[in-house]
Amino acid sequence: MVTLQQVKPLQIETESFRIIEQEFLEQTGHRSDEYSPGRFRVIQRVIHATGDFSFAESLTFHEQAIQAALASIKAGRNILIDVNMGAAGISSAKLQKFGGRVICRIGDKEVGEIAKARGLTRSEAAFERTTADNIGIVAVGNAPTALLAAMRLIEEGKLHPDLVIGAPVGFVNAQESKEILSKKSYPFIAARGRKGGTPVAVAIVNALLRLAEEQGLA
Repeated sequence: MVTLQQVKPLQIETESFRIIEQEFLEQTGHRSDEYSPGRFRVIQRVIHATGDFSFAESLTFHEQAIQAALASIKAGRNILIDVNMGAAGISSAKLQKFGGRVICRIGDKEVGEIAKARGLTRSEAAFERTTADNIGIVAVGNAPTALLAAMRLIEEGKLHPDLVIGAPVGFVNAQESKEILSKKSYPFIAARGRKGGTPVAVAIVNALLRLAEEQGLA
């Protein structure tokens, strides 16, 4: 017989996070206190979004990733994401408290025209059109081509984010693009391997926004 937990709606998220922390050692072989508080909060929210404890191993952090992200959010810089579903999932109200906004241009008419004319994916074309938009965090959860475009634009000096989140999912250049990102000298968070997806990228961003909100405007 299946026994359901009796949890009030407003307590579901809190209870979920408690269960994740309770089961973390058994599921991953690691204690939660082996990670810095910021990193564990990111990992915990990704596990919450996916139900997959393997992200405790596959999420890779540049040593300055959390610090750079929080500074970027507090400075009011914008967040660029590759797909509209991701933009809808980010807690834009939290970002707006600091003066930033979520940007996704994949649906712009001009992006489609540029992509067709130049033989690009819409994601590549969309990222090229955001270089003047004060982008502080780049988050990619769907298209490896978007992550590759972001890294190329950074190398060309056209894009200057404080953090790159690489979590595209799939079998064609998803793993490879994240391996390239994990070797960069600038701050990144990468979900290495084939796993990832928009829910992962959104979970990372929302974890960072919550951390920034808790620290306040100081």
